Amino acid sequence: MREIAITTEFIKLQDLLKLAGLVETGGEAKERIQAGEALVNGETCLQRGKKLRPGDEVSFAGQRLGVRYGA
Repeated sequence: MREIAITTEFIKLQDLLKLAGLVETGGEAKERIQAGEALVNGETCLQRGKKLRPGDEVSFAGQRLGVRYGA
């Protein structure tokens, strides 16, 4: 699993996918999330604005991402 560090309270799902380089644009993230391609903590998530906090896990495009606090 690849860890993504954040310095804020949360990160939105679409922003996490962009930060991780799994999508090129917010529009692409929106389409793919709404198509049911993203799993958050093992469940399909259709909310592009889903707030992810440290400890959450995302599966997308064959990759697993974990959210943690960074310095």
